[in-house]
Amino acid sequence: QVQLVESGGGLVRPGGSLRLSCAGSGVTLDYYAIAWFRQAPGKEREGVSCISSGYDSTSYADSVKGRFTISRDSAKNTVNLQMNSLKPEDTAVYYCAATDYYCEDYIISAFDYWGQGTQVTVSS
Repeated sequence: QVQLVESGGGLVRPGGSLRLSCAGSGVTLDYYAIAWFRQAPGKEREGVSCISSGYDSTSYADSVKGRFTISRDSAKNTVNLQMNSLKPEDTAVYYCAATDYYCEDYIISAFDYWGQGTQVTVSS
């Protein structure tokens, strides 16, 4: 059974940092492009960052460019999202998802596997 499990969310003050992790079970994440999405209350789910399979090229939404960094840890079968300089508008539930297609377009229907989400709250 394939599972993606996110961890690392929490409450942080503006300007702070969090590191999210997406762990794969029953699936080798290296074989998939992995994306992080987020969904704030009342808003649509949006793509935040993704890392391709093979060359591990990365992409970021303009709203997080320069603040977030996505990376793989193949030994642990995880994909991590380091989030720095967090802002209140980063508050959302964050999901990781896996696709054997391109991830840069963040087409939700193209992603085969999803995690359950982890809450990130940025507030003073």
